[in-house]
Amino acid sequence: MMKFFSILLFLLFTISFQAQNKNEDVLFTVDNDPVYASEFIRVFNKNLDLVKDESQKDIDAYLKLFVDYKLKLKEAKSLGLDTLPKYIRELNNYKRQLAKSHLADNKVTEALVNEAYERTTNEVEASHILIRLDEDAKPADTLEVYNKLMKLRDRVVNEGFEKVQEDVHDGETTFAEDLGYFSGFKMVYEFENAAYNTPVGEISKPFKSSFGYHIVLVHNKRKDRGKRKVAHIMVGLEKEDAEDRIQDIYKKIQQGEDFKSLAKQFSEDKSTANNGGELQPFSGGELRSQEFEDAAFAIDKIGACTKPFKTSFGWHIVKLLDKIAVPTFEEAKHTLEAKVKKDSRSKLISTSRVNKLKERYTISNADAGLTYFVSILNDDYYKNQWETPKDFSADKIFLTIENKEITNADFANYLLKSRRRVSKNLSLNDIVENAYKDFLETSLLTYEEEKLEFENEDYAHILGEYRDGLLLFDLMERKIWRAASQDTIAVQEFYNANKKNYFYNERVEAVVASSAKKKDINKVAKLLKAGKTFEDIKKVMNTKNEVRVLFTSGTMEANHQALPENLPFKKGVSKICNHNDSFVVVKVVEVLPKSTMTYEEAKGRVDSDFQDEKEKKWLTSLAEKYVVSINKDVLKAVKNQLNQ
Repeated sequence: MMKFFSILLFLLFTISFQAQNKNEDVLFTVDNDPVYASEFIRVFNKNLDLVKDESQKDIDAYLKLFVDYKLKLKEAKSLGLDTLPKYIRELNNYKRQLAKSHLADNKVTEALVNEAYERTTNEVEASHILIRLDEDAKPADTLEVYNKLMKLRDRVVNEGFEKVQEDVHDGETTFAEDLGYFSGFKMVYEFENAAYNTPVGEISKPFKSSFGYHIVLVHNKRKDRGKRKVAHIMVGLEKEDAEDRIQDIYKKIQQGEDFKSLAKQFSEDKSTANNGGELQPFSGGELRSQEFEDAAFAIDKIGACTKPFKTSFGWHIVKLLDKIAVPTFEEAKHTLEAKVKKDSRSKLISTSRVNKLKERYTISNADAGLTYFVSILNDDYYKNQWETPKDFSADKIFLTIENKEITNADFANYLLKSRRRVSKNLSLNDIVENAYKDFLETSLLTYEEEKLEFENEDYAHILGEYRDGLLLFDLMERKIWRAASQDTIAVQEFYNANKKNYFYNERVEAVVASSAKKKDINKVAKLLKAGKTFEDIKKVMNTKNEVRVLFTSGTMEANHQALPENLPFKKGVSKICNHNDSFVVVKVVEVLPKSTMTYEEAKGRVDSDFQDEKEKKWLTSLAEKYVVSINKDVLKAVKNQLNQ
């Protein structure tokens, strides 16, 4: 619990806004570094609804955690963790992602979200022909591929897709494939556009994507099928009798026994068994098993079940609980917006944004600089061997955005990084012009992002959370979390000193028999008392056409799903109990008393406890290393404000 809450804190605590008024009340200092009351109040209020433990809502207790958090930050920075390349790289990646949500062109985004909703709620069945072609292919090569596809298009119209597919598909340069049904975001955006804009029964004109040139034949279009809510019973493949067991369970369902009860007793999907096998609702393409998805969507009537079927996870029986309609636009809007911003169509948003930035910012004319770079490039660039000449004017201003100066060296570095992506089909002049276009866009976006933290308070706080969270994660990993794996002797000694804390509760080796009918379980109880094995009893009670009893055996604690509550742990056959809407009887073969776990058995818990203890001692040392001074008058005012 302590480790979880520590992580929660450093992920949620926020830094003060960059433009914060330095005259604000200082709640405490860490080696003279001020921590403002406003920051503590904001963090306390933000986290208040996220914690369930009332003690964590106590202001003094929370202040102690907040001080510990600031001590860790101080230590991380003193160790220079905020200067490490890995930290800077991860932070910059996050900044770029976060900035997208604050700087996107809302009008373009809205149009794309509307389009995405229409496409995700309608599916297209299509086939396509693709001829691979480099994105920077020569115009003559592009024209040749285009004309070839136009001829193939005519053949598909006259001869049919299957005939053309047989003739041209080679799986290397030319692909002719049936794609089945798909919806929005399942294909690259250019392909998606062509498929949705082509009428049923028609074939598109050739179009380009990052893979090459395509034509797409649309066979059908249909509305999305919505979601399905199901429950399932699963038997793992590792059991030798897995198929027999699932068939026995299926027979009990056919006999009228309750699906939910059977799932609680026998399903080996531990994440759903206690809930009667219920899964979260899912739509097409969301599950890792296509067989499971197909079986679920094939059930027509709510309450109906599939026959047993096999997937890579095990044997299943699926029951349809509900059919969920396609969400409304308002319900889907937030999710679709996030997808749009991650998808290739986001290029449309960034292009619109760049065009507005070109109008917003004053940009110097770089024509002279471009001419200079064309003059210093040579054929070595195509070989990835080009370097700037010895007399290169590195510090000369190449470009100015507002008051930000960008030098020749900056653009040269961009050219050097771009060498591997350049086609030999481009002239040196085209290379420089294309690079400048991309470089200018990148520079404009970077400039706007650099200013954002000082202009947008919400962005600054969110970025601060991640900045400090990433820093503290690195610190905790170095100082605490790696300790268990690196210092095995210390962990073993910790276990030896605290061995009494690691134990098994009283357990039983038992066989549990379950049946929907009391008369059947009465018969089982008599047979168990007579010393019959459960294999013998199965032969008596179960037949090919009827399964009247199922058995579960093994070592079990009192909370095992198969055991009735408050079952006395003593050898012998128990009384008949009502459990999970069925009747059960338990034969206790042996009672295993409370016993100490071995080091290997307790290792997971030992590692966690060892880390907690190490963290406590470490925090004590940090409190001695860095002087913390709390302003009691400000703290009193903070408490008055928070308690109102």
